Amino acid sequence: MEDPTEQLRDKIREEAEEKKEKWLFHVALSTAIIAVLAAISGLLGGDHANEAIMEQIKASNQWSYYQAKSIKSEIAASGNRLLLASGYAINDSDKHKMAQYEQQKKEIMDIAHESEKESEYHLSRHKVLARAVTLFQIAIAISAISILARKKVLWIGSMVIAAGGIVFLIQGIF
Repeated sequence: MEDPTEQLRDKIREEAEEKKEKWLFHVALSTAIIAVLAAISGLLGGDHANEAIMEQIKASNQWSYYQAKSIKSEIAASGNRLLLASGYAINDSDKHKMAQYEQQKKEIMDIAHESEKESEYHLSRHKVLARAVTLFQIAIAISAISILARKKVLWIGSMVIAAGGIVFLIQGIF
């Protein structure tokens, strides 16, 4: 005699297996999307790191230029002090040159400070994007564990962590 609930159990089992397969497909798909977001975050973060380095190099170059102008200015001032000590007058061209050096030093200093600010800005963006990459990598690892352990709660946890990564990615972009 055939058990009437046997067909029902078989149908429920088939549907459960189908749902498991769908769940695994969603894990795989979401993990692939997270990997793409991690790659984008890494690329953007690397770009900001490079820009931070370039801006810091520009600032260092400007500070070197500032030092050169300072040395020239000090040499000219020393010459003027020697002339005054010897009883000679300082001509207008030397006064103009001293004023010109001071103006150039101020402009150079402003450029150096601006480059330093740009470097700090890019470094801060890099740090935010690095956090995004880290969270995405953690989410990918937990997704893989969820597949191995067949625990949907781990996958949900990985999605929460990925959401945190998305928040950092958005902050890094804007």
